[in-house]
Amino acid sequence: LHRTIPPRRTFLSPRQDSRMNRSKLLAASLLLALGIAGAAQAKSNTYKMDPNHTIVLASWDHFGFSHPVANFGQADGTLVYDPDNVGASSVNVTLPLSGLDALVPALTEDLQSDAFFDMAKFPNATFKSTKVEKAGENKLKVTGDLTIRDQTKPVVLDVTLNKMGEGRNGAPKVGFSATTTIKRSEFGVSKFLPNIADDVEIRISTEATVPKDKAAQ
Repeated sequence: LHRTIPPRRTFLSPRQDSRMNRSKLLAASLLLALGIAGAAQAKSNTYKMDPNHTIVLASWDHFGFSHPVANFGQADGTLVYDPDNVGASSVNVTLPLSGLDALVPALTEDLQSDAFFDMAKFPNATFKSTKVEKAGENKLKVTGDLTIRDQTKPVVLDVTLNKMGEGRNGAPKVGFSATTTIKRSEFGVSKFLPNIADDVEIRISTEATVPKDKAAQ
């Protein structure tokens, strides 16, 4: 018969055992901290606006009879959104007036003329945020500078986060809607006041995606 020899046991002193436990705890804490930091960092992204899924729609009262609309298309901009630190978020958008479409060719041409936006002299409208604040569940308040005809005025957008997720290519994607009202006279667009209303309602809907090269990183 072969004698079974039990495995040799290694006994640690209480001090050695305590040091080992502390080392394991420190290592676990470090890994957890790194994991949390990595997850938080991953949530903060810079998104490129998709002009094919972005609408900046303006509407106004026309002599009390109707409410025409105009879409400022071809939007070019970036969104930085950090759900864990909303104050670190930002938006920077350029709206080429060549992309303005009032759905009626004659009205589009009139709005682009020097009587209104003077596209030849001022080809772009821009918006650059100065502050982003949380305003409730999936709600934000975005304050920024709107520039039209070289006139810059503060504007506040009431923003709704529609969805965060992934696009068809797997890259992070986000969608927002926003509303605000401005006075066109403050930007030097004052023809036909007061018969055509000074207040212009603006509604925005946009999708934005992290560019492929950034998503890969």
